[in-house]
Amino acid sequence: MNENMTIDMERDQESGQITYANEVIATIVSVATSEVEGISGIAGTVSPLSGRMNKGKIPRGVRVDMNGGDVSVDVSVTVDYGMPIQKVGRSAQENVRKSIESMTGLHVDKVDLHVVGVSFEKENQEMLQSQKLASISVDDSAHDEPEETKEEPVVVELVQEESVSVADLEDGEETEKEEE
Repeated sequence: MNENMTIDMERDQESGQITYANEVIATIVSVATSEVEGISGIAGTVSPLSGRMNKGKIPRGVRVDMNGGDVSVDVSVTVDYGMPIQKVGRSAQENVRKSIESMTGLHVDKVDLHVVGVSFEKENQEMLQSQKLASISVDDSAHDEPEETKEEPVVVELVQEESVSVADLEDGEETEKEEE
């Protein structure tokens, strides 16, 4: 079965070749990089939130060099504040390499990753979200009960009167004497 697959691949190669535009590789690089947790964006992209790039143009922050079936990539990124940059960078390099090789069959010589900034966007959003939740809970607690139905707690003090008879006292004294 493997022989048939090899023969079919050789026939395809004999009938023509597949080439990739730099824009295609750059798009793969851009998507693969943005999939990595801790990467906030590729430097110079127009809209990192929309994920869309200008059609037919290499995204800014990505440079692709192809030499036959070998590819070298340079990508400039910003990293989320608080993330371990070395770990995030290695993950991004590996994801880019795997994506290019699996999608195109090209060999990736190197992926140079340039960290050009640190983003506080995620931290700022988390802070705004927590402030928003805090203000909601304060507003909700103020509206739990309408003002006119709120009641002050009533304190009831029970006073227990003890009545002691002479007989109880005498019994108590005898009990105390017996214990001694």
